[in-house]
Amino acid sequence: MKTTRWTASAALIVACFTAGPLAAQDGASAGPEGQVSEQQLRASVETLVGFGTRHTLSSQTDPRRGIGAALNWGAAEFERYAKACGGCLTVVMPETTVQGPRVPEPTRLRDVIAIQRGSERPNEVVIVQGHIDSRVSDVMDFTSDAPGANDDGSGTALALEAARVLSRHRYPTTIVYALLSGEEQGLLGGKLLADYAAKQGWTVKAVLNNDIVGNSCGSDGFCDPAHVRVFSEGPRADLDDKTRAAQRRDGGENDSPGRNISRWLAGLAASDGDGFAVRQVWRTDRMGRGGDQIPFLEHGFPAVRFSVSVENYDRQHQDLRTENGTVYGDTIDAMDFPYLANVTRLNVRALDRLARAPMPPSPVAKAAVQTFTTIKWDAVPGAATYSIWRRRSDQPAWEAKPVIANVVATSAKLEGVRGDDWIFGVSSVAADGSESPVASAVPGGGYHPLAGDDAE
Repeated sequence: MKTTRWTASAALIVACFTAGPLAAQDGASAGPEGQVSEQQLRASVETLVGFGTRHTLSSQTDPRRGIGAALNWGAAEFERYAKACGGCLTVVMPETTVQGPRVPEPTRLRDVIAIQRGSERPNEVVIVQGHIDSRVSDVMDFTSDAPGANDDGSGTALALEAARVLSRHRYPTTIVYALLSGEEQGLLGGKLLADYAAKQGWTVKAVLNNDIVGNSCGSDGFCDPAHVRVFSEGPRADLDDKTRAAQRRDGGENDSPGRNISRWLAGLAASDGDGFAVRQVWRTDRMGRGGDQIPFLEHGFPAVRFSVSVENYDRQHQDLRTENGTVYGDTIDAMDFPYLANVTRLNVRALDRLARAPMPPSPVAKAAVQTFTTIKWDAVPGAATYSIWRRRSDQPAWEAKPVIANVVATSAKLEGVRGDDWIFGVSSVAADGSESPVASAVPGGGYHPLAGDDAE
């Protein structure tokens, strides 16, 4: 029987296998996720509901009601956290004027973001976001009460709580906490921030979009408090003809950066051992619907959407009313705050890991018409070593252990491995052991925009 040999060019290979790219560095209680407060999440949602409506077309100037008051409050909360951490957060409000099918008159559009700059690679960025605007049944009705407790007071409260908790810690890379407006009018706030990120020249490692993350029971009475869904695109939104043709030859339709972030998040949740799990949904968003991760994907930035395991359609996009005994409207009484706290803890844990880890590399695999496979990649800033992963082409997840761990070179040769049967990937590992998600060695597998310089 022939023995398969794994070698790395000019590399020192340590013959030990880690628990995988998904393994935690510490337990939940020891990490910043243990500082998440359910009471603070509730208080934030209660405040958001108290603005009456946060419709994008509502008042920009009323100090107590409307989108303007809500945005100003969000900025003040970020400023409060910035003061508590000695100025570690820079609060910015990108804005533009919008008009379109759901915005009949030129309208001021603002986002609120807090930037926690990294100490070593400040241009390397991970973003957590929720949209602050709300609506009722008629998307153009900006005067009726639209409490928006779950959609998306929950995601807004999560982003605020992540800033409160993580601003107490320091990271080599940058975390951006974002409250977006205009989502219900056409993902306008997401586009504003994606454009802003491109103009800043940020290297976006991951975008975690949280939209409707605060209930555990559906409109049919089915409940599932043990899971959160993570949606990820398959073929990249920014595919060009060259990369699309290469994927048809060499694979990649199931290996976008977002898909690998989804796999990483599922493993991260599983490693916690508390029973709260990710259910991966391998489509960009729910059927026929969308969220603020999409404008980032169109820029070529890796992005996923968190959403509840089961939606209550009676409690979103509805006028406040009761009909035939059924209560409609996105009010706070239909929320599950222990569930929201679990989703927030998972986000905080992910942000903590991502902000410590290097960028994933951009590997290339060569295996055509040969009995071995070579994998190459460029060196990644902040990476001390690399791990090489594989999975069968018909399997959903990477194998539990890397093929090779602690690779110090930027290439490897896998003797006796016929690449036709496998998908390969590479993760970056910092000196302290912080490990990136895997990047697949397929066309379009890298975490950078395919168009090159995306800033216009």
